[in-house]
Amino acid sequence: MLSGSDTGIGHALAKHLDSLGFVVFAGVLNKDGPGAEELRRACSQRLSVLQLDITNTTQVQEAYLTVSEKVQNAGLWGVVNNAGILGFPADGELLPMSTYRHCMEVNFFGAVQVCKTFLPLLRKSQGRLVNMSSMAGGIPLPRCAAYGASKAALSMFSGVMRQELSKWGIKVMAIHPSGFRTGIEGTAEQWSKQEKELMENLPAGTRQAYGEEYLLGLRNYLLQLPSYCAPDLSPVLGAVLHALLARRPQGLYTPGKGAYILLCIFCCFPLWFYDFF
Repeated sequence: MLSGSDTGIGHALAKHLDSLGFVVFAGVLNKDGPGAEELRRACSQRLSVLQLDITNTTQVQEAYLTVSEKVQNAGLWGVVNNAGILGFPADGELLPMSTYRHCMEVNFFGAVQVCKTFLPLLRKSQGRLVNMSSMAGGIPLPRCAAYGASKAALSMFSGVMRQELSKWGIKVMAIHPSGFRTGIEGTAEQWSKQEKELMENLPAGTRQAYGEEYLLGLRNYLLQLPSYCAPDLSPVLGAVLHALLARRPQGLYTPGKGAYILLCIFCCFPLWFYDFF
């Protein structure tokens, strides 16, 4: 069972697992949207599309009941918490509190709710829990205060659950991908809405301190973001597949260019060096 299958990594992963012969439960934010329709069209009848807004308790419970009915006593082998949002990338001081709350609601609380709901099925099969965190969840990255904090919370949750659930043979893994082109950055309409909210909530003193030129440059940064991201998602798909199938999976995976190197610099070098780098 995986969440966030409408687009990006979740969509590609659902197709990939289906092509390998897995029975896939693909949770989507919109079961009538183009992503869900593409999964129904391109995948086998083994794949089930589930309406799953992970912040909606009722939908999470309904998904659990649907999956339980289909797997019955066999249990569920894997849960991949993939659904997530980026929010508007800007300095932490500039972000409205609503962005912090929304990132935590989806990236952390939603994932925790899915985990807690589906654990009885994983316990039956001694299965796998895979949480899609981010490079920003392991190291501090500028303009990622809200997103990074929510992913850091998910990474710490994964580590604790890895220790606590081992007594039942359940393995828990966190994935920290570097930059991949997944569509998480959203649409131009969403950017405009978030940018408008950000600008309207800025105190005059803060606006003056940053300057109009810097604030206008935030939009350009967001527009250029995809060009810095890798279009090939196969390293992430490979990491998730290893986490699900390997006899001894790693607790942490860092697929993608720079993810492991930056983490090593952050962990092994003085902080002033990391900040300078």
